[in-house]
Amino acid sequence: MMKQQREILAPDGVTGHTAHMTKPAKQLDYHTIHEIFTRFAASDPEPKGELDHVNAYTLVVAVALSAQATDIGVNKATKKLFEIADTPEKMLALGLDGVIEHIKTIGLYRNKAKNVIKLSQILVDDYGGVVPSSRAALVSLPGVGRKTANVVLNMWWHYPAQAVDTHIFRVGNRTGICPGKNVDVVERAIEDNIPVEFQHHAHHWLILHGRYVCKARKPVCANCIIRDLCTSEDKVYD
Repeated sequence: MMKQQREILAPDGVTGHTAHMTKPAKQLDYHTIHEIFTRFAASDPEPKGELDHVNAYTLVVAVALSAQATDIGVNKATKKLFEIADTPEKMLALGLDGVIEHIKTIGLYRNKAKNVIKLSQILVDDYGGVVPSSRAALVSLPGVGRKTANVVLNMWWHYPAQAVDTHIFRVGNRTGICPGKNVDVVERAIEDNIPVEFQHHAHHWLILHGRYVCKARKPVCANCIIRDLCTSEDKVYD
């Protein structure tokens, strides 16, 4: 059974939700981390993000909408939206009410719709309708934080940016792969400790592992391919 330890919380910069886990594990050594990601790569050589998109613009919108929402819920809401508004210009033509109508099943939809319209206007006015490819320019857009910017840089431009969400924060601290007291420290731990040949896909492997195996309340350790390398006291086999 899972041992009862002191629970720590995910910082607000992740999602605002509790990351159920114990006191952070000690940082794993190079050889252990290399073996962990060797196994991740063998199991899933080309991990993909689960948000549907057709171009850089729709990726920005989808990731911005995914805050405090599930990828499945966002994909359902954006399916028809992106069929008619896959550029900033088309989104502006649709208008605020039109965006709201499409995404009203998503949490915080009114504020998110306003941000989509605002960021679309900025893209048209300041960037000629093209999504910029620097983190600084991306985070200047309404509703786009560092995590969203890193997802876009990684998925669209294949830059090894690390988007730390609640899953990565939990897995990193629980296993010792990339422990840290906040998302910035965890992001730096990924960059500093994970071998460069695994950097591009690192955040996808960690997110998927946290979403489907190393779950918050009850990790599925029996199905974990790195269970013999993990030093967590949260292991559950029943």
